[in-house]
Amino acid sequence: MSIDETVARINELARKAKTVGLTDEELEERNALRRIYIDAFKRSLKYQLDSIKYVEDEENNVP
Repeated sequence: MSIDETVARINELARKAKTVGLTDEELEERNALRRIYIDAFKRSLKYQLDSIKYVEDEENNVP
């Protein structure tokens, strides 16, 4: 399941929770999908932060 599909399903469950409520199985699914989304977000953020290069470091390496 892609992140877009995961977000769509989370939103679908959120709408249902506001209107008629969720079953125990749906609550478990929602929690699992949220964990998947949070983990993917953390991986993406870590990748972005790891790819940052400091200009000062590059300037010090220039002969």
